[in-house]
Amino acid sequence: MIGGICPTCGLPKELCICEEVAKEQQRINVKVNKRRYGKEVTVIEGLDPTDIDLEDLSKFMKGKLACGGTVKGNSIELQGNHRDRVKELLSLKGYSTENIS
Repeated sequence: MIGGICPTCGLPKELCICEEVAKEQQRINVKVNKRRYGKEVTVIEGLDPTDIDLEDLSKFMKGKLACGGTVKGNSIELQGNHRDRVKELLSLKGYSTENIS
């Protein structure tokens, strides 16, 4: 078999729906914090790193928003105030808009 079998759902890797199910179930909190010297940081919390690749999502966000950022623990931090645009990008990636606050 080319892709193998997903250990979570038991389906072939090509048909695996684990990540889509995880996206629908997560409650994501997007907030803006102020740091030193008045700098703003957008923090995305509530993502489960076992179901979703945070590094990949962070790289996607940083590329689309043209900003720097990092993954710290279970959250993604982006430089600047991107609260509204982050919500749009998360919905484009398949996250439920009702679960994003």
